[in-house]
Amino acid sequence: MKGILGRKIGMTQVFTKEGKLIPVTVVEVLPNVVTQVKTVETDGYNAIQLGVVDKKEKNATKASIGHAKKANTNPKRYLKEIRNAEGNYNLGDTIKADLFEAGEYVDVTGTTKGHGTQGVIKRHGQHSGPSAHGSRYHRRPGSMGTLRPMRVLKGKKLPGHMGVETVTIQNLEIIEANANENYILVSGNIPGAKESLVLIKSAVKKDKKDAEEILSYVEETVVDEIVEENNEVEAAEATEETVEETAAEEVAEETTEEVNEESTNEASNEGE
Repeated sequence: MKGILGRKIGMTQVFTKEGKLIPVTVVEVLPNVVTQVKTVETDGYNAIQLGVVDKKEKNATKASIGHAKKANTNPKRYLKEIRNAEGNYNLGDTIKADLFEAGEYVDVTGTTKGHGTQGVIKRHGQHSGPSAHGSRYHRRPGSMGTLRPMRVLKGKKLPGHMGVETVTIQNLEIIEANANENYILVSGNIPGAKESLVLIKSAVKKDKKDAEEILSYVEETVVDEIVEENNEVEAAEATEETVEETAAEEVAEETTEEVNEESTNEASNEGE
């Protein structure tokens, strides 16, 4: 099992070399620090604890400061435990975006957006009643159930708080993992608002597949275009100068040959 913490940045799209469009979610993956290593001997199970996003010491408790100093790092705002982690980790090790490779499948866990108190139409997707005049049933939840047992049965869909739930979306593909720029591109959408914390773990139900070849783009600025134009002009001028020099050398060679021929003819005439 592999896992890493990141922040959801937003969504964009990429194209493969075959022209296929893939919607992706950009996840910023700051370096995760291993703040604790648990073993069967000491804790009864194998796991590692990851910490991300530094926190000021004045806002941290003494216990959290001491816990972080064992790993030779600063107190962390977010801590998450990964059970049965692949590989051997030590306190203070850093995990980056290159933990995953393009083509791997992952399960992404996040906290959904909060919508406050909502009715049954928005919260549960129920249909509204007639909108014409005279109808006394528009957006209400409807019947509370049968006459007996004189109470609302468990599971009845009613108005209430919506959102802020832990949701996991499974079998999402890693499109790109860039450790230099600290981001991972995950196919499709993932739960949570922008800048929210998400957990990316190895998929439970799917294995790795061949990675898609993604097109890369190079943005050209006005300065780059001006430099290219100047380089082309300089190359053209250098070519013209080379042609002129070559022509001058050829003319000089022809003149030298003519002079040599005239001197040879004069010498032969004098000999006669």
